[in-house]
Amino acid sequence: MSQPILYSFRRCPYAMRTRLALVSAGITCELREILLRDKAAALLAASPKGTVPVLIADDEVIEESFDIMLWALRQNDPEGWLTMPEQGFDLIAEVEGPFKTALDRYKYETRYDGVDTTAEREKASLTLRKMDGMLNGPWLFGDTPTLADMATVTFVRQFANVDKAWFDAQAWPNLSRWLTDFVESDRFVGIMAKYPKWEPEHAPIFFPTP
Repeated sequence: MSQPILYSFRRCPYAMRTRLALVSAGITCELREILLRDKAAALLAASPKGTVPVLIADDEVIEESFDIMLWALRQNDPEGWLTMPEQGFDLIAEVEGPFKTALDRYKYETRYDGVDTTAEREKASLTLRKMDGMLNGPWLFGDTPTLADMATVTFVRQFANVDKAWFDAQAWPNLSRWLTDFVESDRFVGIMAKYPKWEPEHAPIFFPTP
């Protein structure tokens, strides 16, 4: 198998979670960091939708972040991320759906007509309160992280950073601790390393760094 290619953008929460899964699975890719305002022609040729992440593995083009996570973990899952109850998949679907819809309207209000950011923040908060109640241990389903944690935490981080003072003032102590533990972890720091914009003529960059 040739080296997979990952088109990524460092600050994108979708790309973040794919990098988390690739690290957990121990899969090294050629990393192609792109700029959203100046998308590489090779990215658009592989995936005309022009969003990241995109993974190319042999002749397969995987265009959705969650699908990339599953692709990686189904090859190698040493940390047992896929070992979780069905409730975990339901939570991921909720975060990707209603929560992310409300988050986008809360964070990017100028993109939408007549949006009530307070109402959208409250819609998203319903999911966060649910997650706070689930966090009876360090992670959503016990003492070790699962796919449910790592497929959702980057979006919770994005929500928190819209108004961190407001987020920190809310009564969700378990959620706040969970998010803080993640953001301060070596794993998160590692996947957030900065890389130069990909240029075809430059030497390839590999992620994780061998």
